[in-house]
Amino acid sequence: MMRRQKPSDPAQSAHDRVYRGLRNQIMFGQIDPGQSLTLRGIGDTFGVSMTPARETVQRLVAEGALFMSGSGRVSTPELTNERIEELSALRSLIEVELASRALPRAHLALIERLKAINGMVGTAVSEYDAVAYIQTNLEFHRTLYLRAQAPAMLAMAETVWLQLGPTMRTLYGRLKRKEPPHFHKLILSALSAGDEPSLRLAVRSDVTQGLRMLAS
Repeated sequence: MMRRQKPSDPAQSAHDRVYRGLRNQIMFGQIDPGQSLTLRGIGDTFGVSMTPARETVQRLVAEGALFMSGSGRVSTPELTNERIEELSALRSLIEVELASRALPRAHLALIERLKAINGMVGTAVSEYDAVAYIQTNLEFHRTLYLRAQAPAMLAMAETVWLQLGPTMRTLYGRLKRKEPPHFHKLILSALSAGDEPSLRLAVRSDVTQGLRMLAS
């Protein structure tokens, strides 16, 4: 009979720590597209044995965040233009719906929090910090979408972000952005006004415009 692991189980804790750490590195663009990863390298980075490193890789491969070749080589995916377009369409479908569901619960404190996060996005842009830009940009969206109270839908959105992370880093370098995303201001205005059509348009534009530029 398989033993049920408790939250305090050291093996499970090691796996969770490695998974969260590597997942964040990929999502926030700290690993380049097509970069190879080894179990030994992951183990050394996080100070764990091969077992949690292997479990983490298997989990991230299943989520599409890592690619495993027939020979067993593990790397972050290099997305084709067709795949970028597909993921862009998914972001549009899922995130517009999340924003729409969040709107009735968009109280003043949430809007102020989003403004503060957008200020951090601006700081990251001014400092040319690509990783901080991606991280704070996703935090802006996630903070809004949490108000939708749709955890399954949010999990789907995060899986798309995870697959796009390394590519987003490439995109940031191409755009040479000098100011926070224009559509964030439109999102904030629509939330303040309770304007659902404008909110849906602003979110759709925000999550697809940059990716379409990358695929062009």
